[in-house]
Amino acid sequence: MKIMSGNSNLPLARAIAGYLELPLTDASVRRFADEEIFVEIHENVRGEDVFVVQPTSFPANDNLMELLIGIDALRRASAKRITAVVPYFGYARQDRKPGPRTPISAKLVANLITEAGADRVLSVDLHAGQIQGFFDIPTDNLFAAPVMAADIQARYGDQSLMVVSPDVGGVVRARALAKRLDNAPLAIVDKRRDRPGQSEVMNIIGDVKGRACILIDDIIDSGGTLCNAAQALMDEGAVSVTAYITHGVLSGAAVSRVNNSALKELVITDSIQATDAARESDRIRILTIAPLIGEAIRRIADESSVSSLFD
Repeated sequence: MKIMSGNSNLPLARAIAGYLELPLTDASVRRFADEEIFVEIHENVRGEDVFVVQPTSFPANDNLMELLIGIDALRRASAKRITAVVPYFGYARQDRKPGPRTPISAKLVANLITEAGADRVLSVDLHAGQIQGFFDIPTDNLFAAPVMAADIQARYGDQSLMVVSPDVGGVVRARALAKRLDNAPLAIVDKRRDRPGQSEVMNIIGDVKGRACILIDDIIDSGGTLCNAAQALMDEGAVSVTAYITHGVLSGAAVSRVNNSALKELVITDSIQATDAARESDRIRILTIAPLIGEAIRRIADESSVSSLFD
């Protein structure tokens, strides 16, 4: 098998290749003068099982096009099987129609990846589980929970823990993590607006007093909701609040917002290449998921079980 990467997250691709003890496939991704993307593969891939590592994070459209053109180049080079490894699946938050005359962009992106020539998709913590059904090809959705649970046990295992979902929609994810933490108790942040234009009122469902709270979510973008939730938990008597988030999008002033928040620490994975501001922050720590993805790739190539990774 071969591991190929676009420009979106080369450090992660190198770490995955290192775990598998394979070199990265020799390929180049260039831009023409008008910013058109050109992908060229410099080694033979005929009959190979190729995994293309390319999160579609910012700039989402450029990285998505790199992925699609890379897949097309591999298909035309007669690769036996092409797996799109998309640790962060961009456009995933547009997974339904929130109002009339709006797109379901996650489905559109799924169609594009399939039509480009991918035979399989591998992602991590999809924003919504139903996105797997948007693809007409096999799709594996990995979970960062085992990596996070091990880190939480190592750092906070001696404290009175409580897992907290920042909204009602994330309860399933929070419950899965709580189960891994010896069935830790669960709390939910219920946020609502009294009137349009007014700030959200945070209500905490569950007794967090005296607890070390672990906020769990799949994406942190602007960070506003998460920081507000951390403050609400501290106001209710929590001892500390640490957030574990799979995908650190961290747009705009998000890093500054985290630095000035009630969060003790924000822990993100390297599914998205961290910005300089995120790496330099003393409140943000990065966990690697390269071994998790690498092991999943090995099992896909060997035709063995991927789901047993999470038993």
